[in-house]
Amino acid sequence: MKYRHSAGRMDPAEELPSILWGLDPIFSAFARLYITDILHMRESCQVPDIYFYKSHPIHSVDVLGTVVYKREREDFICYGVDDGTGVINCLCWKNDPMKEEVDSGKFRGKPNDVLQGGFNLAVELKKLRQAQQSHFHLEIGELLRVRGPVKTSKQQREIIASTYYKVNDPVMAVQIEWMIEVLQVYREFYDKPLHLQTNTTNESSISSQSEATNIIKDFLEQRCVSKFRPYDVQDLLQPLIASCTETAPGDQEPVEGPSACQQLSMLLKEALQILQDEGFVYRGVESQDKVYFVTTQDKELFMAVKDIIREDSKREKYQEKGCHILHILSSVRQRHSMNVSKAALELVLKSLECNSDIVSTRENYFTMF
Repeated sequence: MKYRHSAGRMDPAEELPSILWGLDPIFSAFARLYITDILHMRESCQVPDIYFYKSHPIHSVDVLGTVVYKREREDFICYGVDDGTGVINCLCWKNDPMKEEVDSGKFRGKPNDVLQGGFNLAVELKKLRQAQQSHFHLEIGELLRVRGPVKTSKQQREIIASTYYKVNDPVMAVQIEWMIEVLQVYREFYDKPLHLQTNTTNESSISSQSEATNIIKDFLEQRCVSKFRPYDVQDLLQPLIASCTETAPGDQEPVEGPSACQQLSMLLKEALQILQDEGFVYRGVESQDKVYFVTTQDKELFMAVKDIIREDSKREKYQEKGCHILHILSSVRQRHSMNVSKAALELVLKSLECNSDIVSTRENYFTMF
């Protein structure tokens, strides 16, 4: 198996000082990068095993891919993981703390416990160990998710796994969701340059958007509004436009720009878009007369989600694991509204689970008893 060589070091003139790395949120996260980008990242000239994707410092990554080769040793297993863009070596340490406990007889039960139907701790620990091994021992062709820091060993880039496990994905739902999310974070974060110095105008704009969003959200929650049109909440933002005008420097020369009415319209549009991205609201039928529904107040949406989970949980396909969130989302869009976002559905599922209307069987899987 041929590895791709590391892509060299950063130019000291281009590299961000290490004291500022913590200001980039990507540095503290497991970056979901394509393997080809991990292999091509340039290494920091200040600190070893820190890499840069464009202007973002990277320490740890999160990868999902197919095992294409495997080399097992006494203490670790090396998996070659392929995500479709490249192959990287992942060093996964074996971790089986229960083996010594079971083999040494530390938790050995009485011989007649099983015969009498009693609880045998040694047997149960053995079952748990076998289940654990099934998730951490993979074969070629199986899907593996790996999280961990990136290292360069013998001029070859690899991942030292801090967490790894087999992913069961018979219908490729997890892989499709993964690809969509990775594309989104690339667009919104990784491919955007890191700007640590922001001007007053940008800060004021962000502050106004945040304040406008909170004003609309508080109004809808206090009044228990289930649906509304933009002009119903537009006047709530009028004081923000007025305050911006009042705080403008008095000695500044007048500059041509949008009128107060246009500013109000743009601010309202931005605030509603943020609320949609958060899943707090979603659009009704696409039409000239825009209607927004408040997710947590939409009883019909809650009923539709409950009906889908109740009906499909009885089907043989979903009896064991429950319904995946992407399946529920697809069904909701067919039955209720095409504009329901995944973020909005997550709010509904969270609320239903808190009320014990549904049960989460595992991450992103739900059922009803």
